[in-house]
Amino acid sequence: MTEFYDALETRSPDEREAALMAALPAQVAQAQQRSRAFAEILAGVDAAGVTSRAALARLPVTRKSALLARQQAERARDAFGGFSTGRYGSALARVFSSPGPIYEPQGTRADYWRMARALYAAGFRAGELVHNCFSYHFVPAGLMMETAAHALGCTVFPGGTGQTEQQVQAMADLRPAGYVGTPSFLRLILEKAAEMQVPLPSVTKALVSAEALPPSLRTWFAEHGVAATQCYGTADLGLIAYETEAREGLVLDEGVIVEIVRPGTGDPVPEGEVGELVVTTFNTDYPLIRFGTGDLSAVLPGPCPTGRTNTRIKGWMGRADQTTKVRGMFVHPEQVAEIARRFPQVLKARLIVSGEMASDQMQLQVETRETAAGLAEQLATALRDVTKLRGEVTLLAPGSLANDGKVIEDARSYQ
Repeated sequence: MTEFYDALETRSPDEREAALMAALPAQVAQAQQRSRAFAEILAGVDAAGVTSRAALARLPVTRKSALLARQQAERARDAFGGFSTGRYGSALARVFSSPGPIYEPQGTRADYWRMARALYAAGFRAGELVHNCFSYHFVPAGLMMETAAHALGCTVFPGGTGQTEQQVQAMADLRPAGYVGTPSFLRLILEKAAEMQVPLPSVTKALVSAEALPPSLRTWFAEHGVAATQCYGTADLGLIAYETEAREGLVLDEGVIVEIVRPGTGDPVPEGEVGELVVTTFNTDYPLIRFGTGDLSAVLPGPCPTGRTNTRIKGWMGRADQTTKVRGMFVHPEQVAEIARRFPQVLKARLIVSGEMASDQMQLQVETRETAAGLAEQLATALRDVTKLRGEVTLLAPGSLANDGKVIEDARSYQ
């Protein structure tokens, strides 16, 4: 019988949705009241009215680039750019730095990033030793997993990164139940153990993240006695989704609201269509409302075979920020979305950039049920007005464009 971390994982979808929507107005209100950044971003919003996904979808998306820009602009005044509600001292346990740099706060709650649920789904249990090979330096990855392991009642060996031979020796001596870290480093450790002729029979499970886990590598781990499970999270948001023993997509965490929107917009896409993951958390220390991850994914139909009832996603499917430079000028997904919004006949649009370097060509491919005379010409004019660049327009039947989340496709030859 499948075990669950808590009863939240098996509640009915209607019960879960009602609970999330009931909690949403208070989170929006406290973000407005305690975060200077969201006081501006959500100015004029009636928090009490944000009680549905439709109401949430009307709020602006805050992407990581905007968070970084605000932090940089306010560095002398507030390193967090007004996003954190806590201050140095008893309210914040640590501060981390991600590339940018973006500074992220850690509050004082146990399992601050909610990673214990993913560890539990990967098979870790109280009383076990976890060998943690995520970095403890600058970024929060190591502490994300350590605090989760402590919440489960596990002991942690803080292996960090590098020193492969020493990692093997520690595993052989301490006999951990499993590994957490990147999949590539786990492979290096297992290969080094084989080279050193040091058996590691205790390491039978792993929770991996921060990199792709292709089927071939998962199979390789299984052949070496390790059942590998993956999860998806970020330094800003904590756990977003996690894999189960079913290995059929990733189940959304119980502590977030996830939307999938068309890249360059805040508009939710139909279920099954690839788009950008936008996440709202209930973290009162760092209340991110509609935070754009920049990652692509799609919703999978039906519940997880393990009995967990939350929505499943396919996992990481690429990056949503497809900005590219054409003839010396940047073209953004938001611009393609702006062109499409001007024409109700347009169902979906994609900009193809092709040609040799220094000889760029643009083609706007548009799905539409209408082929009214002059529509292609009007779209070409809008393309020139919005991007300041000329391009051709091709009208396509609905369903012609691939479901891969691409709004701008760079098909140029760089040879």
